[in-house]
Amino acid sequence: MLGKRIILGAVATFLTLASTVLAADDEHVLALTPDNFESVGSTPALIKFYAPWCGHCKNLEPTYNELGAAFKDQKEKVIIAKVNADEHRALGNRFNIKGFPTLKWFPKGVHGEPEEYSSGRDLEALSKFVSDRTGIKSSIKKAVSAVTVLHDTDFSKHIESGKHVLVEFYAPWCGHCKNLAPTYEKVASAFANEENVVVANVDATVEKGVAEKYGVKGYPTIKFFAADGSVEDYSGDRSEEAFVEFINKRAGTFRAPGGLLNSEAGRVAELDVHVEKYVKAATPDEKKKVYDEALKAATASAAESAKYYARFFDKVHASPEYAAKEVARLEKLIIAATMSQAKLDEFVIRKNVLIQFNPVTPEAVAAHEEL
Repeated sequence: MLGKRIILGAVATFLTLASTVLAADDEHVLALTPDNFESVGSTPALIKFYAPWCGHCKNLEPTYNELGAAFKDQKEKVIIAKVNADEHRALGNRFNIKGFPTLKWFPKGVHGEPEEYSSGRDLEALSKFVSDRTGIKSSIKKAVSAVTVLHDTDFSKHIESGKHVLVEFYAPWCGHCKNLAPTYEKVASAFANEENVVVANVDATVEKGVAEKYGVKGYPTIKFFAADGSVEDYSGDRSEEAFVEFINKRAGTFRAPGGLLNSEAGRVAELDVHVEKYVKAATPDEKKKVYDEALKAATASAAESAKYYARFFDKVHASPEYAAKEVARLEKLIIAATMSQAKLDEFVIRKNVLIQFNPVTPEAVAAHEEL
């Protein structure tokens, strides 16, 4: 008997805690019923008409709760509310609700004529709508995103800019799109320092013209618009590594996941041949001969990083220990990452070139792993 009481007590406690958590999640969204609907009065209100069993409603709920919290200190000026139109069908019928969720904006309160909300269903779009209609700023601190947002009005300008543009066509309510968002942000950040690469997205539920033009039928749909005007569907894995590899191959870039340049950045194949010959040269005379040839080749090369080859041939020829010491120094600076992205890129390129003068040995590998 005592055991039953303990179990029942635990269940009751759990249910109480659960209800408290749920209440906390939507405490800033006013639940309206026929009994309190008129109490909204003339206060402007955004009202969500939903059904508990509706999947799209469930997907929207966390975002809508965040919207309520964003305007929680302005309840006298604007109300964020919801109506269970499955339970309270009279209210649903009153406002001609045909599907769920339906969002309606009541600019003069519930006694005025509402307008259908048809913009995006992400937090940014919802809060912008309320702010634009009321002049009230939300408490949302907008995170800086590396993803470029495209619209019907500027889409052509971006894809005809001579740059490589990766575009995700998404829907705010799409679960797969929400799962992809953090990874996609990482990809955009990884290429943020590349002048000729743009990682962008389009809310296809709002920008319907461009979505229709490119045959978007499901979400997310990802397309690569190359600088030469060609368009390619992306059908690879949706990991950061896969996206980075895909863009590198098509844009001729050398990014690694996380945004650093990879180990191939700055390398010039024809100059690497001279480095290899120099390292393998057995006598001072042989090294001098290769050194002279290499300087001529580096000077004649149009490659941006050829200047580093020329500089490092001079340094290494004057001091054979230079390569190992300088690589170790650059490694530490790169790991610390206390400089600008442009400077960091320069250090990685310098290291990539210089490490060719310092053949990898077990000792060098061990030293690298200790950094």
